[in-house]
Amino acid sequence: MKGIQNGKIILPDQILTGYTILYTDVIEDIVPDEAVPQGTELTDAKGGYVAPGLIDLHIHGYLGADVCDCEAEGIRTIAKGIVQNGVTGFLPTTMTVDKTVIRKALETCRELKEESKSWNGATILGCHAEGPFISEKKKGAQSAEYILKPDPDFIRAYRDMIKILTLAPETDTEDFSAIRQICAETDVVVSMGHTDADYETAVKSVKAGVRHATHLFNAMSPLAHRAPGVVGASLNTDVTCELIVDTFHVLPCLYNMVWKMKGRKLCFITDCLSAGGLPMGEYVLGGKKVIYRDVVCRLEDGTVAGSVLKLNEGVWNAYQNSDIPLWECVNCATLNPANAIGLGETKGSLEKGKDADMIITDETFGVMQTIIAGEVRFVK
Repeated sequence: MKGIQNGKIILPDQILTGYTILYTDVIEDIVPDEAVPQGTELTDAKGGYVAPGLIDLHIHGYLGADVCDCEAEGIRTIAKGIVQNGVTGFLPTTMTVDKTVIRKALETCRELKEESKSWNGATILGCHAEGPFISEKKKGAQSAEYILKPDPDFIRAYRDMIKILTLAPETDTEDFSAIRQICAETDVVVSMGHTDADYETAVKSVKAGVRHATHLFNAMSPLAHRAPGVVGASLNTDVTCELIVDTFHVLPCLYNMVWKMKGRKLCFITDCLSAGGLPMGEYVLGGKKVIYRDVVCRLEDGTVAGSVLKLNEGVWNAYQNSDIPLWECVNCATLNPANAIGLGETKGSLEKGKDADMIITDETFGVMQTIIAGEVRFVK
């Protein structure tokens, strides 16, 4: 038996002190310090936070590697890099590129999924296919030449790997036949994103099966008082919503409002590119040059293109710039994402019987140690 002691333990609804987490490959119990069994191998959290492992639902790359490079070593690089940011599970995210490239990227991740359970990096929980079924008007940094109409057959072929599919609902048929087929025949979470749909179309698509919204506010029709758009539909329905909490993509003054409206349906993401973890400079996204300056990545024409955010820093950004309790900020990067992709029974919170995916941080949520399935995968 192992244990973590002398930490502030972040539970879904409170922060505990004076308790010890006992674990093997799962969390065995959380007990008062004086009740720790003799012989327990203890780790001293040194007064820092003990939190569930973070889950990133939307990340394209890190440390120079990109998911759409379709290289096994690149995926390993991403996983080994982000585990240092407290990420214990992630969805490698593709984008709107040639369909053969998307297939190869998904197959590469499929081949690595089992290996990822034991490597010294974050575990592959599945994939997020961001496109190619998107709106040209709201394509953002993605390539118009590779945009396609929704294709249920393509998704069915990768139903074992794709956890989230981002599409523009207005590109489907009037009765959302593709969305209905995907939702009826797979467990894939259909997300509305890179979309110029009006409010009515977005709401109808939710009734047809859409359950998620990709990077809320970004690359979607905005909220206006007579045209509420996809933003209004996302806030006014029961879908889970991603939010890039780098303080640039969405200004911090909106964090309180979104959390009050979405609560446990809010998921913090990074939308990180290959430039993440590297110095400012020029990089590549989907074959396009990306210029990284300050906290922003842009194409040569000025189009904003993803982020370089570390998820642990995103949690702290939200906490420092809002009235959201710290445990709820942590939920937004752990329990809420786990629930969004159907893994909440085993991951996402420090509760008895769940996987021992945990992090120990310092006072400002800098990651000092990452544990996956009870094994230490990173120590600073």
